[in-house]
Amino acid sequence: MKISGGLDNISRRDLFRVAGQYGLSSTLLAAGGLGGAVTFAGLANAAVSTYKKRFSKPAKHTLKFGAAGFNQRNLLIERAGALFFAQDLEERTDGEIRIEFIGDNQICGQLSCVKKTQQGIVDIYAASTQNSAGGAPYLNVLDYAYVFPGRASQYHFLYSPESMKILRDPLEKRHGLKFLFSHCELRGIQLGLKWKDKPVVDKLETLFGTKNRVTGTQLGRIAMQALNLNPVPVAWEETLDGLKQGLIDGAETWASAVGYANMSPVVSQSVDLKFFCGTEHTSMSAKVFDKLGGDLQDAVMESAYTAQVHVQAANEAALVKTVGFSDPQLPNTLFVKHNVRPAFLPDAEIKKAQEMCSPEHQPQLWEQWRSRLNKWAGGIDTYKELHRIAREVPADMLPENVEPRRWWKSAG
Repeated sequence: MKISGGLDNISRRDLFRVAGQYGLSSTLLAAGGLGGAVTFAGLANAAVSTYKKRFSKPAKHTLKFGAAGFNQRNLLIERAGALFFAQDLEERTDGEIRIEFIGDNQICGQLSCVKKTQQGIVDIYAASTQNSAGGAPYLNVLDYAYVFPGRASQYHFLYSPESMKILRDPLEKRHGLKFLFSHCELRGIQLGLKWKDKPVVDKLETLFGTKNRVTGTQLGRIAMQALNLNPVPVAWEETLDGLKQGLIDGAETWASAVGYANMSPVVSQSVDLKFFCGTEHTSMSAKVFDKLGGDLQDAVMESAYTAQVHVQAANEAALVKTVGFSDPQLPNTLFVKHNVRPAFLPDAEIKKAQEMCSPEHQPQLWEQWRSRLNKWAGGIDTYKELHRIAREVPADMLPENVEPRRWWKSAG
């Protein structure tokens, strides 16, 4: 499938020919601004223009952005906003901040980007909060089962001034990371090819006893164990083969991750269990942020806000128009091309799952981690506060209708 503005029409060799002359960041940022099919000549001309603009004067700060496995092409599938943020920040600061964007797992991956940011190897990173929880355990705070009823409640929380005391401040104090923005989806079970000829899952019990790959989240494992989903740690490079060969039944992740990570050919059903967060976030080293002058710090925050607004709208559109996570599905989407069937469970089945695994109904399962997170957050009841804020918007609210707010300006 050709992705509008993608690099599908030029070879990897030609891409690196342009990047070798003008730098990979200039090349990728240039490609992000091109519409329609990208030709070699068009990309080269755009890269020249972008390079001249970016290097028209010396930068005060050059920041390394470790973007895990992301690149210009797959950021049009899962709209996590990483390149958008980089481009906006460079333009907003008139080149005083220059971003060296390093994706495709070249400098860090989903599990290591957080650690390399903490070590000072990179300055900014993009990866899921769940995979990053290994290096920054406070990120588990987002992963209480069913604390968020839908994507709208996730965006509402990220825009809320109360996200400072519940998420951002404890993360910065404990792990040295400044949480900037995130895409929002809820995790389900992505069933492999052994489920290709089976009916679309419509009952929770159908999933009981299945064996599923789990990411780095400790809280996510609690929910999976309570739902009899047998979480097993499987290396990412082995996951695709496991789904293809039937060695595992499924993997817990979200719909657009299936698309961007090229999992669609080995996934047959995308079960919308929506049992905890799928948040592909971007964070920055707090030490690096603190070294910027006040005006540049303001610029970082404004670019983070602008990226959050962009992601909110763009990913909601991409889920339907690019990924195909809808009922009915639109033609020519990734899921239609690869025969991936979305399985949207009835409300009654989601309620069963909530009663089996959520802190609201099974508080004993969560006591240890809840106490730990509460202590790290300065004594507040993190689950109670998250639960309250997530229900300040209607459960059926369209995510694109959530009102954006500058969360840091009215905090306190």
